[in-house]
Amino acid sequence: MRKRESHRPTLSVSIIGPGRLGRAFAIALGDAGYSIDTLVARRASLAEKAVHLLPRGHRRVEVLGANQLARLSPTDLILITTPDDAVEVTAQRLAAAQTPRDRRSVVLHTSGALSSAMLAPLAAVGFHTGSLHPLVSVSEPGTGAKALHGAYYCVEGNPVATKIARRIVRDLGGKSFSIQPESKALYHAAALTAAGHLTALVDLAIEMLASCGLSRPEAQRVLMPLVESAVTNLKVSPPENALTGTFARGDLATVARHLEALDRETNHEALEIYRLLGLRSLQLAVKKGMDRKLSKKIKELLESHR
Repeated sequence: MRKRESHRPTLSVSIIGPGRLGRAFAIALGDAGYSIDTLVARRASLAEKAVHLLPRGHRRVEVLGANQLARLSPTDLILITTPDDAVEVTAQRLAAAQTPRDRRSVVLHTSGALSSAMLAPLAAVGFHTGSLHPLVSVSEPGTGAKALHGAYYCVEGNPVATKIARRIVRDLGGKSFSIQPESKALYHAAALTAAGHLTALVDLAIEMLASCGLSRPEAQRVLMPLVESAVTNLKVSPPENALTGTFARGDLATVARHLEALDRETNHEALEIYRLLGLRSLQLAVKKGMDRKLSKKIKELLESHR
């Protein structure tokens, strides 16, 4: 973990929405030397629980309920880590609750799908606004805090807000990049496809193995090394070179057996996913140099099972 350089002033932080990601940020920023001043949750009792997860030296934290935003003390940075659907209304309530002396703070939301435009009510009254989205999967605050160190972050917003956002990224040992605000939804769909949809895909594979007689826990255990090896390949190679297995080899007869097995199981969901991803894998195989006549035969076979 990278600690902030000693000559730089400590930034004070308030976090609105201490769910899994909010708590992970509180832990990670606390470890990096930031002062976690306030946690705001739907109910103050939820914020109280989050305090106990912080490093011992950061537990003198004010806790507030969502209806107590007027009591929020001025801080250098306010992080809004609520679900996406609550970001805009939180910004509206926060803008209405703050006094003029508070309106020099930076406010960042952590949504991947939303741009800083969702914070327009705050920008209108003088806050510096932006977004800071970590490209990591956070399912639990403790491991999530570790994942935030060294992660990639998508940053956008006004100049002051993006400067603070990039400082946070540096202090967490990460790397930042920026995209146009109007591309945030597509950017987030890409992130979801790579992570959330991968999880759903593995769940489907577990279900298929369970149909072969394995228990679900056993199926998950035996699949994990395979998934990890695929991710390892992707770390060092572009997708067309990382692709392995049936479509990389152009095994037409094996594809036919797969389709027949899925037809026999009447697993229409698995069949459609196999077919669509097979077509995408075929594109990668062609890019790598597969014979076009062979790829055409495999494509026709996949399309015949619509």
